[in-house]
Amino acid sequence: MFFYFSTMRKILFGVIITLVVLFTFKYCGEKQDDKIVLQESSALIQEQIKNVGKLIVTEGHFSEVFNYKNSKEIFGDYFTSEKKALVVVNADVTIAYDLSKIEFQIDEATKTLTILSIPKEEIKISPDFEYYDIQSDFLNPFEAKDYNDIKTIVKQSLDKKIEASDLKNNAQNRLMSELSKFYILTNSLGWTLQYNSMPITKTEALLDIKL
Repeated sequence: MFFYFSTMRKILFGVIITLVVLFTFKYCGEKQDDKIVLQESSALIQEQIKNVGKLIVTEGHFSEVFNYKNSKEIFGDYFTSEKKALVVVNADVTIAYDLSKIEFQIDEATKTLTILSIPKEEIKISPDFEYYDIQSDFLNPFEAKDYNDIKTIVKQSLDKKIEASDLKNNAQNRLMSELSKFYILTNSLGWTLQYNSMPITKTEALLDIKL
């Protein structure tokens, strides 16, 4: 009888040891699988960020006609010499975002992709000047300063036109369209996307980002 109970005890002990070993291997295997999936997700997100890291550009065209005048007093108030010109300006404008400059952070522990900063837009104005009916005289000739003054006036006017146009809004909408790819990807992988400390729970929330 003692031998029987001793044998049963050994068998039961062996079964328990076997179960413990099996559960340990199963748990470690599942943890290893989770780790592999997490690493694959992280690599996929980094690859998506790399693919989006490009220059997106919105283009516009503006035309202006300016009457430039400059008067110079000669010998006090006795004589005034005036110079003037008609200036036609055609300008191509581009607004671009260099997405390769986006700063981000990936936290595998919390499965969070955080966009830390988005680069400001880069505005490039390429004006083409045509001068007509230039009038000046010996006492008040057209000089390099006049052409520089005209360029400064034109740039100020174009800056105002760009601000009043939809060009910047269109550029920002294109930017948010690119950033929405981050949300779609992270959401499909069960990750969280946030901008600084603000969680992005839907694509529309990207429009609330203040650059």
